[in-house]
Amino acid sequence: MTERVAVVVVTYNRADLLERMLAGLGALDRAPDAVFVVNNASTDHTREVLGRSTLPGLVPIHTADNLGGAGGFRLGLQTAYEQGYDVMWLMDDDVVPAPDCLTRLLEVDGSCLIAVREDRTGALVEKAAIRFDLRNPLAIRPKTASVDSTYPSRAAMPATVEVENVAFEGFLVRREVIDRIGLPDASYFIFYDDVDFAIRARRAGFPIRAVRDAVLVRQLDFDQQHDLAGWKGYYMYRNLFAVHFRYGENPLARLKPVLVALVVVLLSPLRGGRAEARNVTRALRDARRMRVPPAR
Repeated sequence: MTERVAVVVVTYNRADLLERMLAGLGALDRAPDAVFVVNNASTDHTREVLGRSTLPGLVPIHTADNLGGAGGFRLGLQTAYEQGYDVMWLMDDDVVPAPDCLTRLLEVDGSCLIAVREDRTGALVEKAAIRFDLRNPLAIRPKTASVDSTYPSRAAMPATVEVENVAFEGFLVRREVIDRIGLPDASYFIFYDDVDFAIRARRAGFPIRAVRDAVLVRQLDFDQQHDLAGWKGYYMYRNLFAVHFRYGENPLARLKPVLVALVVVLLSPLRGGRAEARNVTRALRDARRMRVPPAR
């Protein structure tokens, strides 16, 4: 009860979702001590929503440019860390916590914990990986098992489940983790910044546990089928490759990005055409520049 808790939210052009999320924070039975909302240069009515909010402890941070999710979470975490908060709870703008969500998290020992997501019908939709394979070069998709692919429902889960990666959506981290490994890497912009942080935390000796009874409700359906020939496809390829270059557990795993890029280029006439081929080759080139994480 003596820990000071800050919520860190990143939002971009989803003012109505943000308003519902802030209402959920206001209904928590254990109120956070501060709520830092990084407004990533939104062009909708996000400023108005933040301006009229009566949520105690709300601190809007308006950026001049869109820093992406990675840059936004880094800025928000850095702000909370520098102001001395003991616990930082990361939140996206499209989720609503159950009233006892923070209470249930704080009851569990551990420096890295995640709330477990469900959809609006109550179905389990927690995508955190129970197994994230950075050893097998033939595992094209490194997430080989997730919470929701392992357990049919929340009721079927044990009280906590150890996971190997996270989403910055309900992730609670204590300041000793940041003391040890630093902040999220803003260079990812979007995608895999949370995976990178989770890998660093686990390798520094901090296990990550999903807390079954800490409920977080997603307001939108999951849509992971991004256009790999579009701008998001570039970041998905680049950041996946960067994770393998940085953390692949053997030389073949670290070479997997080259194999993936070659296959995509060869199959491009049947898939995304020249646009996807350009994305993957540029992503491979740029991921090589990200081999070494930035200094803390």
